[in-house]
Amino acid sequence: MKVVLRVDVEGLGRKGDICEVNSGYARNYLMPKGLALKSSPGAVRQAEAMRRSAALRRAEDRADAEAIGVRLAPTVLTVSARAAESGQLYGSVGPADLVAAVDEQAGATIDSSMVALEAPIREVGTHTVMFQLHEDVVVPVTVEVTAQA
Repeated sequence: MKVVLRVDVEGLGRKGDICEVNSGYARNYLMPKGLALKSSPGAVRQAEAMRRSAALRRAEDRADAEAIGVRLAPTVLTVSARAAESGQLYGSVGPADLVAAVDEQAGATIDSSMVALEAPIREVGTHTVMFQLHEDVVVPVTVEVTAQA
């Protein structure tokens, strides 16, 4: 059965895509949850409009992410945390701390899910953290962790 996706469905497609799925999957899951419509000439026209608007939105989001990336890349973020004399932090510096530092020091608003931090920072020093601002825009940022006075 051919369906038109009304929203992005992981593993199936993006909003506005026309997909071939099993009829049971469409009838029992996709359509009752409002995720898809049965394909018809009107639905196909609606899907084209959804794809165009989604492409424009993605282009705007990418442009916004690139603008934030240009402003963020040369910035050295400074985060202060309590630390022992050996340089080990008593706590850690995580994504929420980095988001606050970006907001305060670079004047950009980002979400903590954009911080690609494998493990929290647990020692004083200079670290490179990747920020994934968009699916196509990844920016390395230098973070300087200092001991709090």
